[in-house]
Amino acid sequence: MADPHIPVLLNPLLRAVAPVRGVWLDGTFGAGGYARGLLEAGADLVIGVDRDPSVFAMAEDWRGAWGDRLRLVEGTFSDLDRLAGQPLDGVVLDLGVSSMQLDQAERGFSFMRDGPLDMRMGGDVPSAADLLNTATEAEIADVLYHYGEERASRRIARAIVAARPLTRTAQLAQVVSGCLPRQKPSQSHPATRSFQAIRIWVNDEFGQLVAGLSAAERALKPGGQLAVVSFHSLEDRIVKRFMQARSDAGGGGNRYAPVTQVVDPAFTLPFRRAIGPDPDELEGNPRARSALLRVGIRTEAPAGTVDARSLAMPHLPGREGA
Repeated sequence: MADPHIPVLLNPLLRAVAPVRGVWLDGTFGAGGYARGLLEAGADLVIGVDRDPSVFAMAEDWRGAWGDRLRLVEGTFSDLDRLAGQPLDGVVLDLGVSSMQLDQAERGFSFMRDGPLDMRMGGDVPSAADLLNTATEAEIADVLYHYGEERASRRIARAIVAARPLTRTAQLAQVVSGCLPRQKPSQSHPATRSFQAIRIWVNDEFGQLVAGLSAAERALKPGGQLAVVSFHSLEDRIVKRFMQARSDAGGGGNRYAPVTQVVDPAFTLPFRRAIGPDPDELEGNPRARSALLRVGIRTEAPAGTVDARSLAMPHLPGREGA
């Protein structure tokens, strides 16, 4: 059976964390691309975590080949330290929605395929339809602006409220597209930002990310490595600021937080810049276009805490930390 999902930046990631050994946790298991790559590179055990239980059924035809070197656990990576149950040599997080999920119309993630307006990655949470059909116009506008950086957020929110009830992805895509200029050949679909923002809202992706980074800090052994692949600027900004704040690169302060003195950095940063795709990967996998990889190495310092606001995490007005 062919792998429906090409893991982005897998080879650069494996080179960046080499040699791979010990116990690793893949916090976004998906189609298993990173987990298999880590196992093939020499990991003794990979713990695959995913909030979407359907991905484990899809792995049944190959997971047995790895025996007890692969352990699958349903849950969110924000809780990865507890789910791991042991100190870790490495943590990998591949953020956002996978192409596998986008291809499943019934999941409601894609504006290119009509399906139920769902967007849930897993768990008992309200669907996109539930939220869009009950939230106020102002709340929807804030989501589109702060989570999707959509400049036409108020116009789109007004149109969404006027079109309620919304139940299908095609309905939502049509409403959003009707509020924006016609798409040019070189531009992304007009609904891209809105769908991204709503998906982040439904799944609390920014809150999960901040909690997951802190959980990785708690779980990693000294010398353990944290590798995070992000796909848009808001995610990457959170990851970058976290690693700076928790390493000796931090302490400079920013407009969200005062200058602080980092006495015992929890991470060292082996690379000055984020790692992007090479030309060969871009040619074979267009999804890699916006991907960035950041790596941190755990020190012996005790795990600390970080204020989400200091990471410039987008939050909705009236919902502190949201």
